[in-house]
Amino acid sequence: MTLTEHLKEIRYRFLVVAVSLGVLAILAFVFYPEILRFLQRPYCHASPKRCTFLVTNPLDGLSLRIKIAFYGGLFFSLPVIFWQSWRFITPGFKARERRYAVPFVGASIAFFAAGVAVAYFSFGHALQFLEAVGGKSLISYYNPVQYLSLILLMMFVFGVTFEFPVVLVALELAGIVTPRQLLRAWRYAIIAITVTSAVITPSGDPLSMMALAVPLTIFYFSAIGVGKLCKK
Repeated sequence: MTLTEHLKEIRYRFLVVAVSLGVLAILAFVFYPEILRFLQRPYCHASPKRCTFLVTNPLDGLSLRIKIAFYGGLFFSLPVIFWQSWRFITPGFKARERRYAVPFVGASIAFFAAGVAVAYFSFGHALQFLEAVGGKSLISYYNPVQYLSLILLMMFVFGVTFEFPVVLVALELAGIVTPRQLLRAWRYAIIAITVTSAVITPSGDPLSMMALAVPLTIFYFSAIGVGKLCKK
């Protein structure tokens, strides 16, 4: 393909992604009450008797709905984004590389979704821990915009971090690292995973850190096994 053809291809893929993002964002805007209730459940799990939000700014309601529409559209259009990215880069692959492309795209989506799910279900426990640390003298009524920013950030961080095994297997297939090297460095890897989990966990509580560190450790050894199988 010429440079002009590449630019046309990029424009086409970008338009498909933009349209899907726009349509799904509109749907998220329409179904805002249902999405808000879904995101509110961890809060209600942590504080069953008082899981209502406190709004101090007249614009908070509108701001919250727009944010949910945008992030909802972005999340639900991820399969389209991954698919269009794969369709753009596939023509440059060799036959052997193209064979791995579909499993890698599928694995990327699955691991991202798994990370989002772990963050969502552990967030309520994280709030309970943070409220317990604050003491019984504090009564918690959260601002919905700040709450939404925290839970979405946590879901995004967990989703991206759960791509760790996919990246490791890709590095093994590319010959940059070997399963033997990864197995030899397992002690350093566990230390690095633990420290990284403690640093990047948005809520900062030990439960969320362990909810991130334990799966990553399992993924590390699983990636070594998958790398060995792929090399055979």
